[in-house]
Amino acid sequence: MTAATIRHEVISNNIANVNTPNYRKSVVNFEDLLAREIYGEEPDGKLKMIRTHDRHLPHVPPDFHAEPTIAQDNTTIMRVDDNNVDIDIEMATLTKNQIYYNAVVTELSAHVARLKNAISSNGQ
Repeated sequence: MTAATIRHEVISNNIANVNTPNYRKSVVNFEDLLAREIYGEEPDGKLKMIRTHDRHLPHVPPDFHAEPTIAQDNTTIMRVDDNNVDIDIEMATLTKNQIYYNAVVTELSAHVARLKNAISSNGQ
């Protein structure tokens, strides 16, 4: 949810600066960092996490750390004023991010509801 919130702010900032000369858009990197954290430097499909027992879920090591980062995109120039913001791409990305955020919130709410139900059921 944090990555989606940060991405929303970055995209909004890009949209606000669509007509600012020499502005370079920013992007949020998270999914690639998370995959690297889980699979290692070169994803080979095998988790680098360990299991303490065959029937347990993979153990998350204490040094597991993947935080969203903001990077400036200097790879493209869309216009003569050196601004590289494409409003159509930004609006589509904003919509995609909103859908993703809503899905994460829905899943988290359902998880909390299940926990509340388990706690309040008193073993019945």
